[in-house]
Amino acid sequence: MTLSFQFGTVGSPIGTPKKPGGSVGAIEFSKSIGLYAFELGWVQSVRVTEATCAAIKQTGAEQGVSLSVHASYFFNLNATDEEWPKSRKRLMDAAHYGNLAGATDIIFHPGSYFGNPPAEVLKVAIPRLKGCIDELRKAKNPVILRPETMGKSAMLGSFEDTLAMSKAIKGVLPCIDFAHLHARPGDGTMNTVKEWSKLLEAYQASLGKEALKNLHIHLSGIEYGPKGEKKHLVLSESDLKLNFLLEVLRDFGCAGRILGESPIMEEDALNMKKAWMKVSGEKE
Repeated sequence: MTLSFQFGTVGSPIGTPKKPGGSVGAIEFSKSIGLYAFELGWVQSVRVTEATCAAIKQTGAEQGVSLSVHASYFFNLNATDEEWPKSRKRLMDAAHYGNLAGATDIIFHPGSYFGNPPAEVLKVAIPRLKGCIDELRKAKNPVILRPETMGKSAMLGSFEDTLAMSKAIKGVLPCIDFAHLHARPGDGTMNTVKEWSKLLEAYQASLGKEALKNLHIHLSGIEYGPKGEKKHLVLSESDLKLNFLLEVLRDFGCAGRILGESPIMEEDALNMKKAWMKVSGEKE
């Protein structure tokens, strides 16, 4: 039996050998240690050739590793009209080359409120995001665009924001970063069975029960202050109640991918996998 969740890292694992190195080496190394998901960290810019994409796609398929892409940090659905075309191109490049590389999901940071009310910002963000999806589908590109839940309260990307975008546009689904959601309020909340259950109930009510079988989750420990996220931490050094969270995911029948963003990358990804196997009773 396979596990409900595939585990992996965002960006190349620390132990990736120098040769073959790169994403191909990262995928092969991930598989060799028992990680079956990998998120390509194209967070500065997309600098790959079509040939490299073909090699990544082939390696992912051969190794049985599911691929996603983390798009550029320099993207903002709420950019000014002058900035938007450049911003948009960064997401579209990630989607184009990501699809060529065999990635099914493109993760992105939605942007900033710039001090405006979320409801007003979504009026700008949703049509822009829909335009991106429309263009991708015209080009026969099937990737799912996933706005990530963000760790700072000033950022576009509350759980509600990502649900609103996903509900409005077919082909958009959230990337749930539970560490960010815990950090965002700045007061230590979003760390209990009750809070997570409410969140998954809202997810199901909004996007349907089937959507819970296709979750894309980012997870790590996190340091936060009154304004939210400060930095990612090793799981064991943080206050995030991992086992309780995994129990909620189990009880809701969730499945998909869980990608670690801890400073000790693959070590914590494997820790999460072990914890999931214990909580779920599933075996590989």
